[in-house]
Amino acid sequence: MKTSIFKKLIKEAVKEAFQEELKEVLLEAVKAPKPQIVQEHSIPQVDISSKPNEVTANMREKYMDVLNGMSMTSQDAKPKFNPSPMADPINGSLPNGEVGMDQIMNLLNTK
Repeated sequence: MKTSIFKKLIKEAVKEAFQEELKEVLLEAVKAPKPQIVQEHSIPQVDISSKPNEVTANMREKYMDVLNGMSMTSQDAKPKFNPSPMADPINGSLPNGEVGMDQIMNLLNTK
């Protein structure tokens, strides 16, 4: 067989294969469910230049009614917090020491 005839046969076969595949792809695209239309929601603009309402005595009374006269200070917290002088809160380091396996197991078994 001559190469020109072989080349022509290959071209026709490839062309036919592409047409068949293209038909299938188009049919799938037509049969596929149409995408839902996305509606855009806008965020309302808030005027931040307006001043907040003045705190009135009436508002203070309402808050006091909700709290029922409750007042708490750090003295009311139980147990009282005493930070360790060895801890370094700025650098996040703790004092040197070791934790025994029995202490770890006791912590795990409390759950």
